[in-house]
Amino acid sequence: MKKRFRSGGLAAWSIQHPVGISMLALTIVVIGFFSLGKLGVNLLPHIIYPEIRITVNDPGVPSRIMEDQVTRQIEEQLAITEGAISVQSTSSEGSSRIALSFPYGTDIDIALRDASTRLDRAKRFLPNSVEPPVIYKRDPSQIPVLELAVSSSKLTPVKLREWVDYNFSRWFINLPGVAAAEVGGGNVREIQIIINQERLAHVGITLSELKNIIRDNNVESPSGRLNTGSQELSTRTLSRFKTL
Repeated sequence: MKKRFRSGGLAAWSIQHPVGISMLALTIVVIGFFSLGKLGVNLLPHIIYPEIRITVNDPGVPSRIMEDQVTRQIEEQLAITEGAISVQSTSSEGSSRIALSFPYGTDIDIALRDASTRLDRAKRFLPNSVEPPVIYKRDPSQIPVLELAVSSSKLTPVKLREWVDYNFSRWFINLPGVAAAEVGGGNVREIQIIINQERLAHVGITLSELKNIIRDNNVESPSGRLNTGSQELSTRTLSRFKTL
């Protein structure tokens, strides 16, 4: 029996010296307990997200105008950025935010330079009143404190987005301590125009000219802000198509 313990190595020695093993285990537990309090804890640890964000401001401009005249112009340029897999945007009153996503493993610094070049091209098509766009890499410390997902089995994606825009987000923005509430996702109503190429050629108008005619006659223009004492309201001049 003694021979078997001697040939068992560490296991045999542990059985023969239970007190020493107990003290060693206790020492490890004590060291771990005191080290636990010194471990770095970060609510938002440093993580490199393959995402670039662009923020553009034009105070007082309605969200619909921001989407037509700012957001879409920038999206068209950023969509062809090398390696980009998606472009998402949110337009609100006086502000436009665009997120450009890349696959994990992408050198985000190179992607940032490419996106910056394309953003410079988009600036030529933006209104003169727009403030200089800000482009930056996504930082976990800048993400919202609270994110919610809303779904419905009865409402269509378009109706659900409208309901969230006009009810849910306004309720949140009125809560004490809430600085901003943004809505993303869902479907926004769009109108698709199918062109008769023969008739268009007959009247001597190109697709590009037709696009400019529709854009120039289907606009909303900001006309200032109205201060009522307790509220500050933005006013705009409407000149949009109601029927086609």
